[in-house]
Amino acid sequence: MKVLYFGGQKSGKSSLAENKALDLSTSKPYYIATYDNSFLDEEMTLRVKKHKDYRENNFITIEEPKNLLEVIKENETYIIDCMSMWILNNIKKNEEFFISELNKLKKLNANIVFVLNDVNSGVIPLDKESRNFVDLTGIIGQKLAFFCDEVYEVKLGLMNRLK
Repeated sequence: MKVLYFGGQKSGKSSLAENKALDLSTSKPYYIATYDNSFLDEEMTLRVKKHKDYRENNFITIEEPKNLLEVIKENETYIIDCMSMWILNNIKKNEEFFISELNKLKKLNANIVFVLNDVNSGVIPLDKESRNFVDLTGIIGQKLAFFCDEVYEVKLGLMNRLK
């Protein structure tokens, strides 16, 4: 089963996605954390710690910022938190790379719960790299929504099932 949770920052999508992964799994699921701490951002380091503390021992954590397919095995359950960071970490790659990776993820015989930030409701960014990120997030969101079995929009900790 493939499931997508998308919403704004601090909307509650991660905790809802974690609960879904736990429900889908017959053993301890994997938590693929995509944040790349190469920026040495203290605030993000605290966010990551808070996420880790919250999920405690319910998941096996894999920190993989770029190569999702290298760490996903068939017949297991995963949460990828989050696809937006994965996009950012691979931002120098072209759209075809992202589409190819998504097609491979789609074909895997594994439960995958995707988390994606909704960044497509604002104004068009002024700089090229930000526009590219927003565009890729929208394109990837559409692809995920198309092939996922379930899609949930999350706002204020509440989810609305779209598919």
